Amino acid sequence: MPELGAGKVLIVIPTLNEEAHIAQVLDGIAAFADRRDALVVVADGGSRDRTCEIVRARAARDPRVRLLDNPRRLQAAAVNLAVERFGDDHPWLLRLDAHSAYPPDFGDVLLAEAERTGADSVVVSMEAQGDAFLQRIIADAQNSRIGNGGSAHRLAGGGVWVDHGHHALMRTSAFRAVGGYDPTFSHNEDAELDRRLVAAGYRIWLTGKTRLIYFPRRQLQPLMRQYFNFGRGRARNLIKHGARPGLRQAVVAMLAPAVALVALSPLSAIFALPLLIWVLACLAGGAGIALQTRSAAGLLSGFVAGSMHMAWSVGFWRQWLAPRPAPSIAAAG
Repeated sequence: MPELGAGKVLIVIPTLNEEAHIAQVLDGIAAFADRRDALVVVADGGSRDRTCEIVRARAARDPRVRLLDNPRRLQAAAVNLAVERFGDDHPWLLRLDAHSAYPPDFGDVLLAEAERTGADSVVVSMEAQGDAFLQRIIADAQNSRIGNGGSAHRLAGGGVWVDHGHHALMRTSAFRAVGGYDPTFSHNEDAELDRRLVAAGYRIWLTGKTRLIYFPRRQLQPLMRQYFNFGRGRARNLIKHGARPGLRQAVVAMLAPAVALVALSPLSAIFALPLLIWVLACLAGGAGIALQTRSAAGLLSGFVAGSMHMAWSVGFWRQWLAPRPAPSIAAAG
């Protein structure tokens, strides 16, 4: 097994307008970068705020920090470009999201887990946190089972082999062997890559020994747009690999078509039943969140969670029903 010693980790942080978080992320990873003599690459997709200014100032006093222009803008392309430029001397790739916070020993724990388990990829669970009122409601929705659907990387655990998780540490050789991220994916690129990793025989370990803190959207409109795009990304993933959704995904996917039947309610009241069930599920989920968080605001989180699923379902069908390129036909010899 490759040695997990110093100077072996490439840290990549894709950014786009992250002036509110990038300094905190760089501060949080600084001690680890010192210990490992790691290279920290911030791959920016065209920020219009002070993100690049902050990174340039940090790079001027810390030679381990580099700012890399990502003309393709998407996170998948950002990581691919960083690995292409700097991956040769770094057997390990650590991907960090700028919209998150990490414990000081995050990288050390991941490397130790990779060494202990022999995993090719070590993924983590995530906990959403918010400071403003609406952001806290959104965070509570994302942390709840009704909001995350029991997704493994949204829940804490003791460690388990999985087919997919929130990306953190990966062997650069494995990343390259399967072709890296698909740079056309704006969302769900991690799950798409994991599908190829598993198919190629690589192993993914979800650790229970560390996690990240995720800062969700602060407003409902960008949140709904995000989940709409998550749904589109999942559908693209399934279409690309000729697969069908799992049971949990299929249930969520059917939400929008089922609720849309309310348009036929003038013909029969039974067509309003799916909408009524959705409302009751939001109320029940909100009550559960309120009990768990000991806050009446949890009732609102139930409807936020239900709306997240609705946006995901709409996005899924938007992509699934979109025209697809005709398969190419080889010319007859």
